[in-house]
Amino acid sequence: MISQKSVQEVLDTAKVEDIIGDYVQLRRRGANLIGLCPFHNEKTPSFSVSPTKNIYKCFGCGRGGNAVQFLMEQENITFPEAIRNLAQRYKIELEETETSQEAIQERQYADSLYIINEYAQLFYQDQLFNTDRGKSVGLSYFKQRGFREETIKKFGLGYASERRDAFTLKAINDGYNIELLRKLGLVTQYDNDFFRDRVMFTIHNVSGKPVAFAGRILQKDAKAPKYINSPETDIYNKSKTLYGLYFAKKTIRQEDECILVEGYTDVISLHQAGIENVVASSGTSLTEGQIQLIKRHTPNIKILYDGDFAGIKAALRGLDMVLEQDLNVKIVLLPEGEDPDSYLEKVGETAFRTYIAEQAQDFITFKTSLLLKDAGNDPVKKAALVKDIVATIGKIPDPVKRAFYIQECAKMMGIGEQILVGETNKVLVQTLKKQQQRREAAPVAREDKEEWISEGGVEVPVPQPKPQENQYIGDEFQEKDIVRILIAGGDTIFDPEDQETVAEYIIRNIEDVLEEFDNKLYQKIAKITLNQLLDKLPVNPQFFVQHPDAEISKLAIDLLSFPYEFSENWEKRWEIFFITK
Repeated sequence: MISQKSVQEVLDTAKVEDIIGDYVQLRRRGANLIGLCPFHNEKTPSFSVSPTKNIYKCFGCGRGGNAVQFLMEQENITFPEAIRNLAQRYKIELEETETSQEAIQERQYADSLYIINEYAQLFYQDQLFNTDRGKSVGLSYFKQRGFREETIKKFGLGYASERRDAFTLKAINDGYNIELLRKLGLVTQYDNDFFRDRVMFTIHNVSGKPVAFAGRILQKDAKAPKYINSPETDIYNKSKTLYGLYFAKKTIRQEDECILVEGYTDVISLHQAGIENVVASSGTSLTEGQIQLIKRHTPNIKILYDGDFAGIKAALRGLDMVLEQDLNVKIVLLPEGEDPDSYLEKVGETAFRTYIAEQAQDFITFKTSLLLKDAGNDPVKKAALVKDIVATIGKIPDPVKRAFYIQECAKMMGIGEQILVGETNKVLVQTLKKQQQRREAAPVAREDKEEWISEGGVEVPVPQPKPQENQYIGDEFQEKDIVRILIAGGDTIFDPEDQETVAEYIIRNIEDVLEEFDNKLYQKIAKITLNQLLDKLPVNPQFFVQHPDAEISKLAIDLLSFPYEFSENWEKRWEIFFITK
């Protein structure tokens, strides 16, 4: 466990403008730096970085924080991982507090698995570029697909030797543990290579570490599966992994859209052509874990399918769970006989981008039109179609979205809107009943202040009365301003004669009314400030920005950030000078 002293050293050393500058093109505006936000798609810069306050704030999407929070958001990593990343960058030696032997062994075990996979990736790549068969079979295959050498190296592509134990012998000779090699699925129980005479695809996690491999056979008449994959391990969960996400996540956030394809080569081809916001589900139906991965980066998914009607129908059945997560799904049907890789090669990047933009259809309307075509004039099939579409619409959590889809689908199917409303309500009631049953099976603690009643057989919270429009709001406005001053300038000297700070002056005057604060968060910050003063500890912006309470940290960033800059004309024309911190 990293000591608090080391954590504070990293926080004090890391410069937010240095870290963000690796991801965002920043330019100077007054005392701050601005750029396009990496967390949402925008054309006009609203992302502000303050070197003096060591924080960032986007006035478009509202995200903000310090260097550690930026890395956690951008790289989707934990707080300790971000601290280690920054410590390595600034050459800070971290002090580790005493950790249990079990925790040490667990971390060493995970590190060992990653190290072995990195070794395997380099082995397969060496086989690809530096052996006769690797070059003639593997490298020629990748080049036939149009992959450039830098792309091959970037994605960690390689070749597994046709010899039965080439990798096993090399790994053991280099000192790697045979049990771990077996556990990772690189070596069989009989101590032979698991991957033989196949081109290799490295599967990375969201941090870019190799967690698994996929091998494709090239012999057309071989009685073997086309692809074989690493087994699930302690570092690889197939249902929670998306191929290519490590390389795509930045562009997904910038374009606010994720393109989903089926195969490894589709991802690599599109990425090489400049379409970088693309991932693959690795030949499986989308899982809830994979959907959650996408949702962390964007609510918008565009799925590309080839023209196989039966395959599309089967795939659509699994997409209802995407709607349950409140994501927006569009479908693009490629021309018959084409997959993303082949169609891109045929028409080029510009035409491909135009096609998927123009042909994208909303998932529900696409599914409705597809099933209508399949049902024809058969009344039984049409009745089944209504129930199928209603079940899909019922998955949408947003009632406004549901209403619009009901209107649109009623028109497409030529039935009364009220019929769809009634059927959808039945689905919703059934869903609520299942949720109630799950709650009863595994009861959760509820706060005493929240009352619950039974409504239509479903347990729901009692609606709380809304405040009247002109209801008296207490002293929150003044409380907020007090907190803003404490956060922004608490350590500023207020009385030079007594060396009394702003925080000391304010707290001295409000200490007797702290319990009367209307806003509990503002009250908490005022009390924390009092404790800091009693302990003779600093009360400055960084203390609040770096506070472990996320609610306090966020409020501090919001109060310290200002979307406007003073015009230089105040000084140039009027000789009015502003002093800012």
